Amino acid sequence: MSDTPPKQKKPQQVYTLLVEVGRKAGDGLPKGATGAALMCYASGVDEAEAVRETVAILKQADMAPLDVTGYGTAEERAAQGQKVDAEERALMARALDENSVIVAQMTPFFDDDDDDDDDDDDDSDGPE
Repeated sequence: MSDTPPKQKKPQQVYTLLVEVGRKAGDGLPKGATGAALMCYASGVDEAEAVRETVAILKQADMAPLDVTGYGTAEERAAQGQKVDAEERALMARALDENSVIVAQMTPFFDDDDDDDDDDDDDSDGPE
């Protein structure tokens, strides 16, 4: 017999994640978009698991995740002074109930050709 107590299962929590995605064939992003930001609510025993699950789901959906920023649980966000409204809490509850990833918002990125940036490829000043 072992003297070690049985492992207690950590409770699932829901984390707010902002995922930046690039372009990939079949990703469903609008024509002309260079990528998008996805606001997601994902369940996991910790934020690392929520990130792994979210990236895996997005890859299965033919998306190309580039970067993930975690904003914590609703309680952590509230402690930082962020307002978590009823609609967000309902989506978070759904993610927890379904042990899933909910994409709550998608904001596509488009190239802005009216920039005055110096890194344009069409500069007529010649090579640098």
